[in-house]
Amino acid sequence: MATRDGAVGRALTFFDEGGFEGLLAELVAIPSTSQEESGAPGLVAYLDTAMRPWLERMGFAVTISPNPLPGFGPILTAQRIEDPARPTVLLYGHGDTVRGLEDQWRAGLSPWKLTREDGRWYGRGTADNKGQHALNLAALEAVLAERGGKLGANVKLVIETAEERGSKGLREFIAGHAQELAADALIASDGPRVEPGVPTIATGTRGTFHFELRVKLREGGVHSGHWGGLTTDPAIRLSHALATIMDHDGKILVRGWLPAGGVPAPVKKVLEGCPVGGGDGAATIDAHWGEPGLTSAEKIYGWNSFIVLAMLSGRPENPVNAVAPEATAFCQIRYTVDTAPTVFEPALRAHLDAHGLADVQIVNPGIRMPASRTAPDHPWVGWTQDSMARTLGKRVQIIPASSGGLPGDVFVDHLGVPLVWIPHSYNGCKQHGPDEHMLISAAREGIASFAGIWWDLGEAGTPPRG
Repeated sequence: MATRDGAVGRALTFFDEGGFEGLLAELVAIPSTSQEESGAPGLVAYLDTAMRPWLERMGFAVTISPNPLPGFGPILTAQRIEDPARPTVLLYGHGDTVRGLEDQWRAGLSPWKLTREDGRWYGRGTADNKGQHALNLAALEAVLAERGGKLGANVKLVIETAEERGSKGLREFIAGHAQELAADALIASDGPRVEPGVPTIATGTRGTFHFELRVKLREGGVHSGHWGGLTTDPAIRLSHALATIMDHDGKILVRGWLPAGGVPAPVKKVLEGCPVGGGDGAATIDAHWGEPGLTSAEKIYGWNSFIVLAMLSGRPENPVNAVAPEATAFCQIRYTVDTAPTVFEPALRAHLDAHGLADVQIVNPGIRMPASRTAPDHPWVGWTQDSMARTLGKRVQIIPASSGGLPGDVFVDHLGVPLVWIPHSYNGCKQHGPDEHMLISAAREGIASFAGIWWDLGEAGTPPRG
């Protein structure tokens, strides 16, 4: 007789006997970077030669469509409909990766070859995002095998190949295919857990708003001996502008950028006791940094942050004795849904003017990725948390926003689905850089969790539809 324990056991046997490792090695070997023109064939190969046959074996009807925007990678959609009266879950993943950066990986590692070492799988895409959506599909395959080819529910899937270029075209595509992609919930995987050993559910993401601060005073540099002390130094003006935006302990001073009512009570409640950590040692959690009175979890999952991504004045690689003509800072605000991004530019302009900094220009302001959030107490979130806790026998932490960027807003705006992100990675995985890896222990919990979710989806007790 088919059982839940049998389904989870099948998934873990596949994992423990090397089946998933072999599958992941095949996926990593496809150089599907979307950030280099040479990677374009890999984007097609990932969808057409790796994903399509696997999905068709599981009974999906698969379509690969061109991106609505020219110059960006194709999009795969797939459907497995057993009974329209039963719940339908939408899966999402992305098959593209960032650049390989082959020359920067340490000795013995390669971006396009899976390497197992010290409880980790190294390779480009292991954490972001091939390994994550492959775990979910492998778990589904195990449940179908346990149930004799039936799930008892419906699954739809979107795999894009332009996520590492800002998911260009995804919004237009989902808008144009909203009826066929309609679902009761999005349950998918990307991003990191709050800590490596803490199973996590994120119900949204903070958005990203980018702009440049620029002080341009003349067309060229002037001799520092002749003009130093007489003519205005743009780097100094820019530094003072930044100092008015944030104090020396990281408190944002442009208070119009922040949620007017503070961290909302439901967000505070779900973040009580939430741990934060588990990085690779490249950074520290500094208790004094950021908004006073907030916990680390509230700062990163429930508040806004300001970051200077880069600064430039003169030629740092070859300084000369001159007062530079201009200085620029490339800046980012990560914001929650509790702040309207339309306030960022006017609030900053008024703030700079009030501090006598009218010469500091705000250049190229705009949203790169909108914020999104499903209520942490949504029935689908609670149902998923209960399923995972039953499978793993441990606490499952809910957070209102992933610490990284995800295109959840697209699915909320055009499909109206609640967001249930279940990350299988951690914040020390080195995604986007050399030596990207996936923790094998977290991956094992991930495949077990999803086997339980797929099984429970076919049972009674799912959240009410509509």
